Parts: sequence; C-alpha cells; structure tokens
Amino acid sequence: MYLHLGQNVVVPESTVIGIFDLDNTTSSRITRGFLNTAEKAGIVVSVTDELPKSFVVCSDNDTKSVYLSQLSSLTLLKRSENILKG
Repeated sequence: MYLHLGQNVVVPESTVIGIFDLDNTTSSRITRGFLNTAEKAGIVVSVTDELPKSFVVCSDNDTKSVYLSQLSSLTLLKRSENILKG
C-alpha cells in the first residue's frame, strides 16, 4: 500500500520510518541538526509550494529520503492508519 504525502507524491507505506510535526520537533537542536544534515546530503524532497507542516522519514534498503509535506502529521497518521485497516 502507499501513503499519499500531497502534491501527487506517494511512498510505499512499508518504507515509512516516522511522521513528524515540524512545529513540535524543530524546537529540538537534534532534530534541526538531522534536517540540516539530510538537506546537505540531498535527500530532502519538498512536496509542497507552501510552508511545510510535517516531514516524513523513509528508508528502503540503501535509499533514504526526508519528505516535507504541507499536510499535518495528524492527517498523514490517519491516512497511514486507514491503509493498515485496509
């Protein structure tokens, strides 16, 4: 199954490591450092032209990605739960 992140971007649900709220998590120095490192590594993908509200960390074998989404982390979590319910 796939998780829709917004702007016609979908990722395999099995690759999702975590869904995070940008407002709550970026107050942490560690999270800001992680996002900065990911951006320098070129693995950050923005799926919005708007101010992002959440980020999704994905990993599939050797491929790692961080997606910035305009959708809230709660919305993405609900979509993920609906996938699991089938």
